Amino acid sequence: MNNEKQRRLTAADIGVLRPKLIVGIGGSAGALNAYKVLLNALPSNTGMAFVIISHMNPTANSQLTKILSRHTKMTINLASMEMPILANHVYVIPPNADLLIENYTFKVISPRSGGHKQIDVFFVSLAEAMGVRAIGIVLSGYDGDGTEGCKRIKANGGKTFAQDMSAEVDFMPLSAQASGCADFVMPLDEIPGKLKSLAAAL
Repeated sequence: MNNEKQRRLTAADIGVLRPKLIVGIGGSAGALNAYKVLLNALPSNTGMAFVIISHMNPTANSQLTKILSRHTKMTINLASMEMPILANHVYVIPPNADLLIENYTFKVISPRSGGHKQIDVFFVSLAEAMGVRAIGIVLSGYDGDGTEGCKRIKANGGKTFAQDMSAEVDFMPLSAQASGCADFVMPLDEIPGKLKSLAAAL
């Protein structure tokens, strides 16, 4: 589904296509392979939406959507202002932007607020917008982006994951684990099954 067609959906269509869960996936150094493995393991009909928050150079012309489209049958879009968030879709943060959620649509703030905190910014917004229907997944990367956001998701009733020792760069997932905010620590290929059981429990 292209962006124009997605924008023309009626309110009734969007209501039917709203995801059971919105899953934020945060990564930085070493996360590209993790995104690929996770998407390869995810079925295309989970009823969830997936939002990839990747640290990118502010001036980068992101090829991430094109690269990741080879690893899933789900539609992948670069997130844009007021784009509806639909089930069985994958969205990627634009370069040099903070991404927020408001009433099942995206809000894009550009330029980004500075530093590598895009994951925390999105996860906090996700927690506030979705409550128990929010999921945060912290993958490979340096520093501790994602930890504060995971705390907020957990506090609002959502669930959080950290990649296990399979992470190429383990600083970010270990930070989430050390804070006590990671509900599940597991390899990438086990995450889809756990997501399915969490959705079934809602």
